[in-house]
Amino acid sequence: MRNRSSGGCLTAFVALFARIALLTMWLSRPVAWNMAFSTAIVPCLGFLFMPFTTMVYAWLMMPGTNGFTGIQGTDWLWLGLAAFSDIASIASAGYANRQAIPGYPSGTTPPAGTTPSAGTPPPSAPAQ
Repeated sequence: MRNRSSGGCLTAFVALFARIALLTMWLSRPVAWNMAFSTAIVPCLGFLFMPFTTMVYAWLMMPGTNGFTGIQGTDWLWLGLAAFSDIASIASAGYANRQAIPGYPSGTTPPAGTTPSAGTPPPSAPAQ
């Protein structure tokens, strides 16, 4: 039988990976970080709620060889993929922990009125 609680370390690593990478990027490139964000509130909210999107946005806003280029062309694709990754991560965490929500139906009990005993076949349709 498979243990349902396996993979706790992997889940924690995946959840913290984007935040660790975001902090590493901020510590290693503070000038580029300050160019990408004019205030500290946006990166702090990004760190909490959408770390991949914040990291990709800061990476795309770094000055290139031609100076500051901004987001253009396929950069929007990368930003959209990062946003999708963050939203999917939040949604999957909510789905995985849905049993902890008070009032949420458990899904393991059959609907009302359909509780056949073990070993009893379901009733057949009446003959006409």
